Amino acid sequence: MRMGCGWCVISLLLAGVASAMGQGGAAAVPVGLAGAQRAGEGGTGQVTASGVIRGMVTDSEEGVVAGAQVTLSGAVGVDRQTTTDHDGRFEFPGTPAGAFRLTISADGLAKGRAAGVLHGGEELEMPRVALPVGSTTTEVQVFASVHEVAEAEMKAEEKQKVIGFIPNFYVTYNWHPAPLTSKQKFELAWRSMVDPGNLVLNAAIAGVEQGQNDFPGSGQGGKGYAKRFGAAYGDFVVGGMVGGAILPSVLHQDPRYIYKGTGTIRSRALYALAAAVICRGDNGRWQPNYSSVLGDLAAGGISNLYYPKSDRNGVGLTIGNGLLGTAADAVSNVVQEFVVRRFTPHLPAASSGNP
Repeated sequence: MRMGCGWCVISLLLAGVASAMGQGGAAAVPVGLAGAQRAGEGGTGQVTASGVIRGMVTDSEEGVVAGAQVTLSGAVGVDRQTTTDHDGRFEFPGTPAGAFRLTISADGLAKGRAAGVLHGGEELEMPRVALPVGSTTTEVQVFASVHEVAEAEMKAEEKQKVIGFIPNFYVTYNWHPAPLTSKQKFELAWRSMVDPGNLVLNAAIAGVEQGQNDFPGSGQGGKGYAKRFGAAYGDFVVGGMVGGAILPSVLHQDPRYIYKGTGTIRSRALYALAAAVICRGDNGRWQPNYSSVLGDLAAGGISNLYYPKSDRNGVGLTIGNGLLGTAADAVSNVVQEFVVRRFTPHLPAASSGNP
């Protein structure tokens, strides 16, 4: 169960499904809507953001190294070169967002390397690269840790908002994203829960339910609306926390949707549908998406604790609602794969390794 912008579309469309089907029970409003994966193909409306990479080169005694050659390599496939100034500093303005590598060389000093991830609009200051005196075969490598890369990717995801407002945090546009730690999974879930955009969307869902008199046990008027809003937001929080943080941490699974963006329409559609029940594990392997499926079921079951007694239902309908949530995830994935990216500004550039 992913809490993405597709969730809002499907939730609003299905807000009255229970009453329309004669099942006014405590349906778990689908809380997870997948995100979109990363590199887009031509005509997908992809936005290539850019930023600035800066840094300093010194020797082993912390003396600045002027005139060192710095080569930038990235996913765009075109190397850029510059030399350090008299203060040992270098800069690459207008660099497309994404993963990159730096190679630094200077006469009489060992070659150095560094790597990192640049996000759109970011002015990234690299750690100082110290080149020791040595043979030309000696190299100094400065790489960001997996945790640091995951943190940078997560911070970028927290800025992803459709039309600048609707949160779309649970999508990565990197086909090989760094695995999130348990702490990062809980942080992402929390940020999604408290985002004003999601509060407004849940308020809208409650309004639709009020207008259709779904869950009649809640009554009408201001009190009835407050109950419906509390229940809708409760479904969102429970599903998001269980399916987006707790289970992914326990089962070591990635709660995000990995956008495909390439291939035929058929292959992308099948991939998006399958992503509702298959996910990437923290080990990088594809596996059954227990986190999302069980998260949908948990949201349906736990909702019986706070819905009015007259609107509660048995185990059978809870399971049915859980399956409905999984189906909504599948539809949401298709929306993410083909539509959402077009309306999401400031996305990172496509990185390498896309299918």
